[in-house]
Amino acid sequence: MTQHKLKIVSVSAEIAPFVKTGGLGEVTKSLSKAMAKLGHEVIAIAPYHHKIKDYSPAPKLIHKNLKIEIDTKNILYADIYESGFENSTVKIYFIDNPDLFSNFEPIYSSEYDNKRFLFFNAAIKPTLKAINFKPDIIQCHDWHTALIPNFIHKHKTRDFNPATIFTVHNLAFQLGGDWWAIPENKRDLGTTPLPLFSNNEEVSKINFALRGILYADIISAVSEHYAREIMTKKFGENLDKHLKTRKKELFGIINGIDYNEYNPQTDPGLPEKFSVENFSANRKNKTYLQKYFGIEVNPSIPLAGMVSRITEQKGFDLLIEILPALMKLNLQLAIMGGGDNKYEKIFTNATKKYAGKFGYKPFEQKRETLVYAGSNFFLMPSRFEPCGLGQLLSLRYGSIPIVHRVGGLSETIMDFKPKTNEGNGFVFSSYKPESLLAAIIRALELYKSNPEVWEGLMSNALKQVYSWELPATKYIALFKKAMIKHRFENIRPKDFWSLFSQH
Repeated sequence: MTQHKLKIVSVSAEIAPFVKTGGLGEVTKSLSKAMAKLGHEVIAIAPYHHKIKDYSPAPKLIHKNLKIEIDTKNILYADIYESGFENSTVKIYFIDNPDLFSNFEPIYSSEYDNKRFLFFNAAIKPTLKAINFKPDIIQCHDWHTALIPNFIHKHKTRDFNPATIFTVHNLAFQLGGDWWAIPENKRDLGTTPLPLFSNNEEVSKINFALRGILYADIISAVSEHYAREIMTKKFGENLDKHLKTRKKELFGIINGIDYNEYNPQTDPGLPEKFSVENFSANRKNKTYLQKYFGIEVNPSIPLAGMVSRITEQKGFDLLIEILPALMKLNLQLAIMGGGDNKYEKIFTNATKKYAGKFGYKPFEQKRETLVYAGSNFFLMPSRFEPCGLGQLLSLRYGSIPIVHRVGGLSETIMDFKPKTNEGNGFVFSSYKPESLLAAIIRALELYKSNPEVWEGLMSNALKQVYSWELPATKYIALFKKAMIKHRFENIRPKDFWSLFSQH
């Protein structure tokens, strides 16, 4: 295939800074911008969530009451909004049906999500036609967009038949509710026609992720290690057999971070800016962090930080089990995040029980990077972690990651070896409380006993580069592979030999 500028559509349920609940919104924004910077024509599409109403400057309404034929018996209408990123050629389009998005306050609500995102997926083709954008490829990010390959497979025409790639960010999420809560004999097989939009019960059972796996030209995961993991029973979330059958079309590409946005020299969230050459200036950020979390202000006490969704997946069961032992050490712990009420209550109580040593705050975006910059260690004991952005950000800001050897964490964090000064963090392999505790103690011992070696470890971390340039280049190559596959699988027999006569 000759080199040419690709026309790319990135479709996601979230896109930062307009709407972001976790890493998904950040990835779709940064990857879109990085691919555009490589010279490709990129647009992004997301739902017009309720939260976007308050965004300034407001997206511009460009189409009103666009007809969306979801199926033979159900027609809805969509409003299309346009916006963009500062200093980027990427255009962003938001799809709205007020009953499903702009007047629907929760970003996610499992009871209605399948219906809402079924509409969103069905609206992609009419939206692209309305804005006169004919894509070479559509990248479908996570389960919320995974019906798009199914729709294209069913409704492909000569003038609209793009290749598709389904990117798995977290296979545990496959539809609006918990996939395991659906009785086995009532689960979506993925190969039957989609139910009518008006059939609420059947719509609620659609397994979006399964259909993405079955119908997309190529499947990608957000790290090579995670791509291998999801073909196993342990991590495959009941879809491992389907992924194994598509092993040759399953690839992994590690995420990156935007080094311009996350820059300790210019970061507005840091009271004290710093650089690799002037890292000593960062010590003041630790004082600010201690004050913000209400723990003892003492620069000599080692401080471990976490910024995370508060869920079981992130390893909080391990952390809670060893918390009494940790609090007996000369160590402070600061956790920022929100999620499961069970864990939030435990952490709220811990701030009183371990006053001066333990701090907990809900997630606050403008303070997020202060946790990375002000902490000495960054904890990511996740049970599974498809890629992870926290460890990349901690490296960027000089906080040494302590991680479980799983998914993207195993690709980006190498266990530090003091004798050779190789590695950029501390890694534990067995998902057990005692293994996490041992990794934290190893980090503490090095921090206290050998400041010179610790400075070298921090220097290693700060010099690591996990920008989006290389991942974006890999995605472009994968898109071209998907386009070739799509072209050959859709060619008519009488046109086959004409391929060999083209010059």
